[in-house]
Amino acid sequence: MLIYDIDRCNNMRLKISKSKNTTLFYIIKDYTKNGKRSTKIVKRIGNLEDIKIMAGNTDYMVWLKDYVKQYNEEHSKSETIIIKKNNKKIIPMNNKISFNVGYLFLQKLYNQLNLNDVCNEIQSKYKFQFDLNEILSYLVYARIIYPSSKLETFKQCQNFIEQPKFKLHDEYRALNYIAENMDYIQEQLFNNSKNIIKRNSSVIYYDCTNYFFDIDDEDDLRRYGISKEHRPNPIVGMGLFMDGDGIPLSCNIYPGNQNEQKTLIPEENKIINNFKLDDTKMILCTDSGLASDEIKKFNVKDNRGFVITQSLKKLKDEYKTQVFDKNDWRILNNLKHVYNLEDIMNNDSLKEKYYDTLFYKVIQTETKSVKQDLIVTFSFKYFDYNRNIRNSQIERAKKSIETNNVTRKGKNQNDYRRFIDSINSTNNGEIAENTSYSINEDMIKEEEKYDGYYALTTNLIGDISQILKIVKGRWEIEESFRIMKSDFLARPVNLSREDRIKAHFMTCFISLFIYRLLEKKLNYKFTSSQILKTLRDMNVLEIKGDGYIPEYIRTDITDELHELFNFRTDYEINTYKDFKKIFDSIN
Repeated sequence: MLIYDIDRCNNMRLKISKSKNTTLFYIIKDYTKNGKRSTKIVKRIGNLEDIKIMAGNTDYMVWLKDYVKQYNEEHSKSETIIIKKNNKKIIPMNNKISFNVGYLFLQKLYNQLNLNDVCNEIQSKYKFQFDLNEILSYLVYARIIYPSSKLETFKQCQNFIEQPKFKLHDEYRALNYIAENMDYIQEQLFNNSKNIIKRNSSVIYYDCTNYFFDIDDEDDLRRYGISKEHRPNPIVGMGLFMDGDGIPLSCNIYPGNQNEQKTLIPEENKIINNFKLDDTKMILCTDSGLASDEIKKFNVKDNRGFVITQSLKKLKDEYKTQVFDKNDWRILNNLKHVYNLEDIMNNDSLKEKYYDTLFYKVIQTETKSVKQDLIVTFSFKYFDYNRNIRNSQIERAKKSIETNNVTRKGKNQNDYRRFIDSINSTNNGEIAENTSYSINEDMIKEEEKYDGYYALTTNLIGDISQILKIVKGRWEIEESFRIMKSDFLARPVNLSREDRIKAHFMTCFISLFIYRLLEKKLNYKFTSSQILKTLRDMNVLEIKGDGYIPEYIRTDITDELHELFNFRTDYEINTYKDFKKIFDSIN
């Protein structure tokens, strides 16, 4: 027999049970589980004869009422409950007793974003019968807690302490309406989020990625294109806008063979108009893959600005000459003094002194339509980092040749096989029977030129440190893509209909939106892996008739979550009434 001693609050009343031979008196308590109300005996007081003896000269019913009242008072703060488990008794068939409660923190944010009203508005327009809000909310919670296919998601939702009521076919039907209203949902997310946090749209970040499908044949959306993951599969592209604080603004889905540069201006126009952004003060930051003249021209009108990374390898030779000139470099905290990088490079003590220093120079350039500054930075620390990475790649290439384990060159610019040259013809131009391999020394020398350098173009004039700070924020959007792909398992996508594919990415976007809000509320104290593991591990064990015992480990993160959201699930036992109060406070 297994016995647990647990302290918890209670509220109890008298129960009278009459039979042919006697009348028995009990103290019972009420509880509700899955909408069904039931009772449990807490204490047997005695039969009628015993009660009359204990009551003495007092009316036994008056005595009983006083007894129950006193019992309630004594146990109003805590009660030790003895839970007995029999090691010879088999548990009931198909009886689930463990549930996740980590999603409740996500649910509170979901409700604060008023997504229920958004779903009701959509539902009133189409007049379907299923509960769109319930389906969308569970798709979002499951994407974060139990990322999986739509079919598996339906099963995993049964692990939440609040059991969903929708059917699987309703889940698939709901995807159509989510896809049709993507722009509306995103607009309302942005507007409603301003009631929770202050949105910073003075800087907007944009980047694109793509997601592969385990199929061979293309269709209108899933097309063969340049895969970010170098997969030989049809892909779908996603563009993502993010504000200056790392909170998503909007996303768009486009065919995998479409040039990502063509997606930026239409989507930027859309969020300016739909979100009513003050675009006269807006600065676009994106990477060199989106550095077209058209995009820059669009983002200089109406006093807007752009900060876009620049590939030094693609610069005109006249600008490269200025970049690699070792003279006329400055540092941020000493603008008057100029430095010669070669003098520092050849002096060990100076190199050590300036090892962590960021040097920069500004070069005036222009495109067909835009005058801009090219800001180039150099760091000795970054120089060593670049060189160490490449040296390890060269060693892998050499080992590959030595062991005769050379495979085809990868398409990744960081693939070590790019340094391997193959020779497969004789001096007479005949096809050789054997292929020989060697290290491409010329490529190594060419790449070494760029070690330590980083560049961007901008039309902004002013504090260089503030411009560089804008670029540093780009890591947030790259991190967002990583979270969706790796943590939320947004790919591969096991859907074929275009509307369902778009709805899938829309639920991923909402999940990312809510997760980023949670990170911000936690003041970015914890990593994404720490937060997600905590939410996924927050399970409670149901003790029938009593409540739920936490199965998870109490940590700094769980304490922060409970304090931030003003409810607790980490008492030794949480009664059904406790959880009803939590549900009421969240909704």
